[in-house]
Amino acid sequence: MDDIAKTLGALATSTLANALDRVDCPNQTLVNLKPVKPGMRFCGPACTVREESGPYGTFASEDFRVGAMIDAANPGEVIVVAAEGVPYSTWGGMASLAAAHKGIAGIAVDGGARDADETAAAGFNVFTRHLVPTTGRHRLRVAETGGTVIVDGVLISNGDWIVADDTGILAIPAGVLDEVITMAEMFTLEDRKAEDAIKGGLSFSDAMKKFGNI
Repeated sequence: MDDIAKTLGALATSTLANALDRVDCPNQTLVNLKPVKPGMRFCGPACTVREESGPYGTFASEDFRVGAMIDAANPGEVIVVAAEGVPYSTWGGMASLAAAHKGIAGIAVDGGARDADETAAAGFNVFTRHLVPTTGRHRLRVAETGGTVIVDGVLISNGDWIVADDTGILAIPAGVLDEVITMAEMFTLEDRKAEDAIKGGLSFSDAMKKFGNI
């Protein structure tokens, strides 16, 4: 897993998205999930969580179970939370501190998170749909871990790979991972050749013609 994480971490999400298109896995980008602070990035296999939501008072406090998410994730994994896109905080600063100490790579929440400053101070990476102060306690319930979930319209299974950088966040199905990496590495090499050619005086249009996979 460490070798794969190192390889993927060196590849831009833009390049990986191009590769996903070529292997007939388009639309794998979690368009509406953004980092709680600029510069956050991660990659790792998904540890999936599905939450159910309701108005305040729908669930008991013990149903919130953020600790269960942290317990379910192994070091190097990315917690992926399908929270129905609701503007209630699934994740906060204390959870970020605990997850960082465990070595979890990051979390992607199709819902809400809070405590941006505390999260950044903990050195933990969070992508979320909403950055809100409203707690999910009594509004959210952890219904399942380790299943297949839909996050921002993307189907994600436990063990699929999640990659996030300054451009965005996407999911790579485990079944096409090797093919995507091989293709993305090839595209990266072509990009570097094009960059060198442009620096050497070649026009952008001519560089595009010469390096057709860009």
